[in-house]
Amino acid sequence: MTDTIHVNLAERSYDVLAGPGLIARAGALIAPFAAAGRVFVVTDANVAALHLDALTASLAQAGLAQHAIVLAPGEGTKSFAGLEQLTRGLLQQGVSRKDLIVAFGGGVIGDLTGLAAGLVMRGIDFVQLPTTLLSQVDSSVGGKTAIDTAEGKNLVGLIHQPRLVLADQDVLRTLPARELLCGYAEIVKIGLISDRPFFEWCEANAQKLLACEPDALAYAIRTAIAAKARIVEADEREAGPRALLNLGHTFGHALETAAGYDGALLHGEAVGAGMALAFAHSARLGLCTAQDATRVRNHLAAAGFSTDLRRIPGAPHDADQLVALMAADKKAEAGKLTVILARAIGDAFVQKNADAEAVRAFLKEESQ
Repeated sequence: MTDTIHVNLAERSYDVLAGPGLIARAGALIAPFAAAGRVFVVTDANVAALHLDALTASLAQAGLAQHAIVLAPGEGTKSFAGLEQLTRGLLQQGVSRKDLIVAFGGGVIGDLTGLAAGLVMRGIDFVQLPTTLLSQVDSSVGGKTAIDTAEGKNLVGLIHQPRLVLADQDVLRTLPARELLCGYAEIVKIGLISDRPFFEWCEANAQKLLACEPDALAYAIRTAIAAKARIVEADEREAGPRALLNLGHTFGHALETAAGYDGALLHGEAVGAGMALAFAHSARLGLCTAQDATRVRNHLAAAGFSTDLRRIPGAPHDADQLVALMAADKKAEAGKLTVILARAIGDAFVQKNADAEAVRAFLKEESQ
């Protein structure tokens, strides 16, 4: 069964299809958006080895001419060097404005390809075909594209909405357990932001989801995508409520940047740790109960996340460094911290001009 979630953004509207067997149907589904009959598939070596032949066959069956650009896997590709390699590769292969670019991979490929599609020829249509749980429920939906820099995560990018998103549930069976856990961070986040009953469902069903039990996986994917679609529709440019989707990300991006994007700490792992920190800091400030903060931390730890700052792989214990990185986050305003905190499970809010000294003191306490 395929679920269709519509993202209503006027002339930039599109559908997200989620379910099994979508790679086999991709050619027919993508063809209406390929005006010139040509598709440029961008992927990485890991995805290419597992799934590119299946996608190629589907595109050929639909009569689409195709070119493939295969990049190195890993967060290091989501960089200025990776962007140059991809944009020059597209130009050297003769891409035109009427062609279609397909981002076929996880969040790194989706973010990088979306950015390249927005820049080359001043904008080319693209389709997201996400192959990780994280990219299916989060990064492929909403149009955010970016690369990382030494100064921080996702600081160079633009919003360029896809024409279509195809989230094939079958490809998730080839993911390592660590990648599934990364995706789970963005799923449980939805419950923590604004849907306490969904968080309670996650508490009861996380292990089924992480074992790729089809019904649990389908329900979680559908729920997370639909929730994100509603938020994006209300605030495409992140001027207001869309910032809530960054729960755990301000702490998490600082941890990830400090770790150096070398694979020791993956994005979803950093977000999981960041959500535990956000609730713990909220409790320290008296905004939410200690019971809620403990419940969140216990669930995230039981799912498999490192929630103790002293034991997060690759992360520093230097509170000053982490606060400096948080101040460089793109949500910060004039150097003032913006963090997503919580009044309760299912009741998150945006705190602008957050007290940096309070955050510093909290992180010092957590690192001791």
